[in-house]
Amino acid sequence: MVQLEEVEDEELDQPQAGTKDSFDNDDDFTDTDSSLSDDELLTLDPPSESLTDRLLALRDMLPPSTRRRISATVATTSSYLRAGLGLSGKTLWVVSTSALLLGVPWALAFAEEAQMVEMEKEQRMRDLGNEVSAL
Repeated sequence: MVQLEEVEDEELDQPQAGTKDSFDNDDDFTDTDSSLSDDELLTLDPPSESLTDRLLALRDMLPPSTRRRISATVATTSSYLRAGLGLSGKTLWVVSTSALLLGVPWALAFAEEAQMVEMEKEQRMRDLGNEVSAL
């Protein structure tokens, strides 16, 4: 069985270099803890800032060159997307109208041809039936 043994690091017990006063000086320390409890934080109203206000505030965070590059990229992408959607809509229109103009008459002719074949088949059966009954 394996037994674990704790080994203490001797360097951690030694004092750090520097003056003791520099570490214990609390004059510039300010309390960063909030005076509000967790329950009070949950009941606070959210800020009345809209999404547009937040996006406009981002404008100040980005340099003008970056804003221009992002704007150009968005404009190019939206232009390609608009052109692609327009082309796909026109293509869909051409395909659907062609299918209706060519497909409907073909389907009607195919159904009529099938009906004619069935009628000829019935007529042959009648003729064969008449020949058999005549004998």
